Amino acid sequence: QVTLVESGGGSVEPGGSLRLSCKVSGFTREHYGIGWFRQAPGKEREGVSAIMIDGFTYYADFVKGRFTISRDIAENTVSLQMNGLKADATAFYSCAAVLSRPLPPIVTVLNPAEYAAWGQGTQVIVAS
Repeated sequence: QVTLVESGGGSVEPGGSLRLSCKVSGFTREHYGIGWFRQAPGKEREGVSAIMIDGFTYYADFVKGRFTISRDIAENTVSLQMNGLKADATAFYSCAAVLSRPLPPIVTVLNPAEYAAWGQGTQVIVAS
């Protein structure tokens, strides 16, 4: 069983930075990819970024150039560095794992339905 635990959320002013981490434990060989998602109040969950076992990374258009996803294989951790945060980034952020092959195609790699295991999430607030 794969478990995921997020950390690093908090409050920051617009233009600031936060680094989220997702610690993966359990049968880690089963997880073929990790994605980050967010859900703002009154809105649907949306994909932010993902990294697959082949090392390829994916970003939603609204974070390209500002967010960077990375992984530490030895620590079983995937991090999301978020720079240039805007007020609309305020949301509950969760990481999730892809647990089956084949890997999601690029058109659905940031679709929550592709991910089978989810962490509890962490809150990010961007406000003056």
